[in-house]
Amino acid sequence: MRRKGTLISWAALGLIVMASFLAILQLVRYARVRATLPTGMTIAGIPVAGLQFEQASQRLVQVYMSPIELRYGDARLLVRPATLGFELQLNSMLAAADKQRTNEPFWSGYWKFLWNRPMSTSAIPLQAHFDKDRIQSFLENEVHIRYDIPSTPPMPIPGESGFYEGKTGTSMDYPITVQRIVDALSSNSHRSVNIEVVESKPQKPSFDILEIMLKDVIDEATFDGVVELYFKDLQNGLVMHFSHSRIGDEDPPMDIAFSSWSTIKIPAMVTVFKNLEAPYDPTVLAEIEKMVEESNNESTDALAKKLVEPNLAPLRVTEDMQALGLQNTFWAGYFSLGSPLLQEISTPANSNRAYDTGPDRYGQTTVLDMGLLLEEIYYCAEDYGGAIPLAFNGEITQEECLLMIDYLGKNKLGHLIEAGVAPGTVVAHKHGWANEVQDGFVHTMGDAAIVYTPGGNYVLTIFVHQPVQIIFDHANYLFRDLSAAIYNYYNLQ
Repeated sequence: MRRKGTLISWAALGLIVMASFLAILQLVRYARVRATLPTGMTIAGIPVAGLQFEQASQRLVQVYMSPIELRYGDARLLVRPATLGFELQLNSMLAAADKQRTNEPFWSGYWKFLWNRPMSTSAIPLQAHFDKDRIQSFLENEVHIRYDIPSTPPMPIPGESGFYEGKTGTSMDYPITVQRIVDALSSNSHRSVNIEVVESKPQKPSFDILEIMLKDVIDEATFDGVVELYFKDLQNGLVMHFSHSRIGDEDPPMDIAFSSWSTIKIPAMVTVFKNLEAPYDPTVLAEIEKMVEESNNESTDALAKKLVEPNLAPLRVTEDMQALGLQNTFWAGYFSLGSPLLQEISTPANSNRAYDTGPDRYGQTTVLDMGLLLEEIYYCAEDYGGAIPLAFNGEITQEECLLMIDYLGKNKLGHLIEAGVAPGTVVAHKHGWANEVQDGFVHTMGDAAIVYTPGGNYVLTIFVHQPVQIIFDHANYLFRDLSAAIYNYYNLQ
């Protein structure tokens, strides 16, 4: 019996030793496992279970610092993330993983290990720094220069009023592309980016190009006198004002005093409406229409005498223009033959002898004055703005300014400025020319207009002078071509 008990004791002791050995062996194995990243753990979407920290770091760098592919149409471009300012924050992610690894108490973790129960882990998200400014800088300095195709603006056809057709181009949509690159840098699998490319439409040529074009039109014209032009964009206030001649080395001075001829009927109309009160006499309105539409001198004189003043109405018109700040525009005598000159009027323009057109003593203006007057009528009609309501203390209403434009729009001449615009375009204008008393020839022609177009409304005033004689067709074609150039510029397709 004693021998049997001894054997049992030794067997038990052997089992204890073996169990202890196995426990120590498992403990050693657990210690080794605990020194690596736990089963099921992912960092930035990359499985890292069983890896040492250095191995995990290498795997993350291998994935996230590999080049991404940028696609611009058929072109392919590989770019290193570091070039785009991408920084992988490895230490922060590994520290978060280590915290999870050591969060489990040693013996608790050992017990789970013995029973083959995995440690509880959660995915470690990507931690990185993205520099969107640097990404955009790369796109601008490397991709844009190589692959974007700039659009080509329409350019003037030399010596003509038309434009060569512009060409569309391509350009990157930076916000969309930058975000796509950030998404690719954040991904461990989708690391290719389609650059967002948009069509870039041709831009309108610069305003300076338009002035060069207009002067080129003058240089190529058959008209060989002096041209002065005033233009204003009624949407943004851009102004162009120049005088030009293809004869001589230097351009004439601006603000030349010109004979106003029938363009003075615009100031006369303003004064007539200043003296009108609603309800309007239909016969008076009919005379206004004849004055503007037919350029009827008798109607102009009759309206001035009836509504303004029997004897000195032209001077009252002059005073109204001065009230608007137009110092170079005057009417000094009625149109009817034999009418006396009511006053010899000196202006800054006719006092300047740098270029003398021999302007009519009965009526004078400048392209600037006529342009400014039409601007005031336009602003008054649009929203009762400008100087007219203030200068005349409300005696001219917005409705009356609208009527003025309506009458000017009925002046269907088919020549000069009107000849250069598309059919159906509203051109509210008044033109003027006359045979000079001295020699019976026409030396000065003018046209002043508000032009309403789909591409924008503008004021255009052109006066020309030829000291020998104006040949109508030569001057008319020049007015037409200058008008067409501006119309085409504002309505480029």
